[in-house]
Amino acid sequence: MNILVIDIGGTHVKLLASGQTERRAFASGSRMTPARFVSGVRRITQGWKFDAIAVGYPGFVLRGRPVAEPHNLASGWIRFDFAKAFRKPIRIINDAAMQALGSYRKGKMLFLGLGTGLGSCMVVDGVVEPMELAHLPYRKGTFEDYVGLRGLERLGKKRWRKEVGNVVDILTLALEPDDIVLGGGNVVKLKELPPLCRAGSNDNAFTGGFRLWEDGKKKRKAVGKR
Repeated sequence: MNILVIDIGGTHVKLLASGQTERRAFASGSRMTPARFVSGVRRITQGWKFDAIAVGYPGFVLRGRPVAEPHNLASGWIRFDFAKAFRKPIRIINDAAMQALGSYRKGKMLFLGLGTGLGSCMVVDGVVEPMELAHLPYRKGTFEDYVGLRGLERLGKKRWRKEVGNVVDILTLALEPDDIVLGGGNVVKLKELPPLCRAGSNDNAFTGGFRLWEDGKKKRKAVGKR
């Protein structure tokens, strides 16, 4: 079965299909509605053949459906029927969870996505546990205010790097992971990684999307907010 994996970000939508070697992308942003999203996907995937779709969604997902509007996109996502719009079987998971699933090796892993916002997820013994740590209180705002893109732009790289280290320390003490993966587009802006961390890759989101459709013993289970 050929799978189309879609990773929805605050600035770009990235896509890759089974058998393809190069991903494609188009701009997203605060004006992107679900209808514009579907139109963009159809346009940019011309020539690709796929039987099913995996979507990484930038917000709360429960039982395979978005249950909260995304912070960095337009509204209208909660009640939108994606399977009907694409006329394909579809599985939706939180975007950080999808990248975490693709990054997972073993044990208890904490994933933090340093992108437009702050994605967060744990994978424990192969079971995906999506989390929403980004909007928890931190200093005079939230974690996302300090280590997301707005924090980077406001604080500058030097202070932002220090805040990333502070946030990692806090969450390490609270969650006690065996493995910590820092992913997202801004991880490359770190001069060095905090202790116990390894760098992820945005391409791991595609691996996670393909894993969503794996069957048999290889299939990972996703529970809670997927």
